[in-house]
Amino acid sequence: MIMNSLSPTSILIVLAIYFLGLYLVSYFTSRNSDSDTFFSANKNSPWILVAIGMIGASLSGATFISIPGVVGAGGANMAYSYMQIVFGYLVGYFIIATVLMPIYYRLNLISIYGYLEERFGFFSYKTGAFYFIISRIIGATFRLFLVTMVFQQFIAGPFGIPFWLTVLLTILLIWIYTYKGGIKTIVWTDTIQTVCMLSAVALSIYFIGKEMSLGLNDIIPTIRESEYSQMFFWEGGWSDANNFFKQFLSGALVALVMTGLDQDMMQKNLTCRSLGDAQKNVFVFSIILVFANLLFLSLGALLYIYADFIQLAIPERTDQLYPVIALEHLPPYVGIVFILGLIAAAYSSADSALTSLTTSFCIDFLDFNKTERPETEKKKIRILVHIAFSIILFVIILIFNSLNDSAVINKLIEWAGYTYGPILGLFTFGILTNRKIIDRWVVPIALAAPILSYIINKNSEAWFGGFKLGFLIIALNGLITFLGLLAISKKN
Repeated sequence: MIMNSLSPTSILIVLAIYFLGLYLVSYFTSRNSDSDTFFSANKNSPWILVAIGMIGASLSGATFISIPGVVGAGGANMAYSYMQIVFGYLVGYFIIATVLMPIYYRLNLISIYGYLEERFGFFSYKTGAFYFIISRIIGATFRLFLVTMVFQQFIAGPFGIPFWLTVLLTILLIWIYTYKGGIKTIVWTDTIQTVCMLSAVALSIYFIGKEMSLGLNDIIPTIRESEYSQMFFWEGGWSDANNFFKQFLSGALVALVMTGLDQDMMQKNLTCRSLGDAQKNVFVFSIILVFANLLFLSLGALLYIYADFIQLAIPERTDQLYPVIALEHLPPYVGIVFILGLIAAAYSSADSALTSLTTSFCIDFLDFNKTERPETEKKKIRILVHIAFSIILFVIILIFNSLNDSAVINKLIEWAGYTYGPILGLFTFGILTNRKIIDRWVVPIALAAPILSYIINKNSEAWFGGFKLGFLIIALNGLITFLGLLAISKKN
């Protein structure tokens, strides 16, 4: 066993160089920027950059650590079964490109929830935007929390830096390079970070294989012959968390909701020069994403094979397996690769989340696009909102640190099911029907749907013969919202 001699000081130097690069990108992309630049990049982003950058935003730090960890952990998403969800993503992305994108571009939206105001009215619009803000705060917080724990254990902790200060510094770094250029800066930095992240995974696979004297041609057969290679699970019925049909449908819904109905992901797409460019971006992005996830799962399988090779006990929290091996059991250069990949994965999703939260609040609640304000006033308000959301993320991460008790990736999807469900129901009803609704009744329906979904989910095994909803909680939540809207509607 090779104990990693990568010191915290070395890691800090790597971090400094990395963020210096991001700040240089921010400097050049934010020159002569205004509110239109921050919110929409002046509708001038090259589609291929958006496509590459969306990979990093979709995968995140949670994927970087947690997905490799669940490969050999048993239970949901064991082995390569996560690919069943990824194949479902393709259906969701097709609907996004062919159904949602034309609507967003036809209405020339900055915030996608403007569609709800056009279709239903004031209360529906504010409800959709409110649920997005709650959803994105939860998602961004969990992702940042996971990464901050790793930073604390391997970087900040050895210097005696307390956890709260690590969190503060993590968020401050994001704020500094996003507060001025906004989404225009994000399009470029996310592209760079995606390349860094995928390169880190590929290099990690190569170096781990090298430690076991496996050449590139030996790695794939080694994984295929291991117990971690099964991809499709046809047996077990709907009560099985890894059932193909259950996961495939879940993947389609997750992609549709957490990308197509999410301001964070769609804000990048809406910066493309035309609808055609935005659609090309989605199709190319979805194909690359399939191979990216295969790369992550291959890394996960190899981590478990290597752990057995060196007789390493698997950590109780399996999302710690990758950092433990990379930083404690492999040569220092592998640790550097891991740190770069982790930073890239974490910040490519967290930085865009902070920008999209600021955008949604300014556009959807402060009506930036409906009221005439001097640019100086817009900039001042925008920066204050940016600061406010940074503080909110900081506080909630500290709360999660005291409450965390399970794998982050599963918690992230679980909570997203409750908060994105009403958004799914609203958009689905608006697109599939032409009925008018009593707009003021949308608020109680959207509040009741997650509560009912939670009750059903907690009792589903007892009520439905062992059936577990899992990721399908999004579908149930959306269906309850849809039926509620149907009850308060009439023919147009």
